Amino acid sequence: MLVLVKYENFMFTDYTYSAVEVARKAGKILLEGFGTNFWIDNKEGKNNLVTEFDRKSEDYIIDALSKRFPETSFLAEESGSSNFFDKNELVWIIDPLDGTVNYAHNLPIFSISIALSRQYEILTGVVYNPILDEMFVAERGKGAFLNDEKIKVSKCDKLDDSFLVTGFPYNIDNNPGHCVEQFVMMLKRGIPVRRLGSAALDLAYVACGRFDGFWEINLNPWDVAAGFLLVEEAGGLVTQYNCEKYWIDCNNILATNGLIHEELSQTLISCYWEITCGNQS
Repeated sequence: MLVLVKYENFMFTDYTYSAVEVARKAGKILLEGFGTNFWIDNKEGKNNLVTEFDRKSEDYIIDALSKRFPETSFLAEESGSSNFFDKNELVWIIDPLDGTVNYAHNLPIFSISIALSRQYEILTGVVYNPILDEMFVAERGKGAFLNDEKIKVSKCDKLDDSFLVTGFPYNIDNNPGHCVEQFVMMLKRGIPVRRLGSAALDLAYVACGRFDGFWEINLNPWDVAAGFLLVEEAGGLVTQYNCEKYWIDCNNILATNGLIHEELSQTLISCYWEITCGNQS
């Protein structure tokens, strides 16, 4: 049975309301550990870190949501999946600490990302920045919100006037998709580009208009699921680099306010083919 619950001034489903509650409590767990001594380990890939607070946050989120919604399954960064995308299955997609490298180095830029999907549709998206106490919330068809304010993407309509954000994969030394050249090309055009280290926050910041666009390669579903919905519900556009339909297991993501989307897409694609063709000649 679908239950509507009031959050701030808005009516959301119980799924969304619970995701907000759980994200806020997981944020307290991360804040308790931030700046303290804790164990850090390396996963596959260079500087692909995991800390004990990744684990603590994820354990809490899964335990809390599974008790409240025993009919749901999970896809989480540290513990993997259970029946991911089974037919008509409700699946929570969780990143308990997006920005682990920042967190491990006491850099206060990190977030918690919780999304709920059914097959190929994201129903709920929550990204929480505990340092700033900023809760980004989206529910399909109801818009996107930052705390108690509705948010919209920016109105910048020219790529050269834009403010962009990107990220790099853990195998950046292999330069997948010529991502290094794409980044350098933006800088050579004089476009200000930031690299925050949390894709979930990157997308949330596009949704609220702080950035005009975001692109990255080799992300995981838990990095982008909630932010994907935030951008769409804030009036933005999310595709692959080539403007084809995007889903959270695609190899690359391009998210913008919609107004600079085609120009940014053409720029990324042209750079890729210029380097590729040059290497073959």
